[in-house]
Amino acid sequence: MSMPERDFSPGDGPAAKVSVSLRTGNIRAVRERVGARGFSAYVDAAVERQIERDLLEEALQANEAASGPIPQSLRDEAAELFRRVKSAPELHEEDGWRVHEAG
Repeated sequence: MSMPERDFSPGDGPAAKVSVSLRTGNIRAVRERVGARGFSAYVDAAVERQIERDLLEEALQANEAASGPIPQSLRDEAAELFRRVKSAPELHEEDGWRVHEAG
């Protein structure tokens, strides 16, 4: 007998089979990256990252509600940092993004 989903936090618990509908182009792209055997792990990791992003967005909104909006200068600084990281030469080598994501 399996435990209810609510007993596990995101990223924890045993694997459980579910049925989802995805766009055909996304299915093809995932299979090209990881093959049929890695499909579930890839989708599970993507869902976990989205949950993390959702929680971060909620935390940012709560912080802004309590402390006011983030100054534009800090937003600009963060945007520039992300641009520099994303354009790092080692991430543009063949398979660079996948190697860094998997590592």
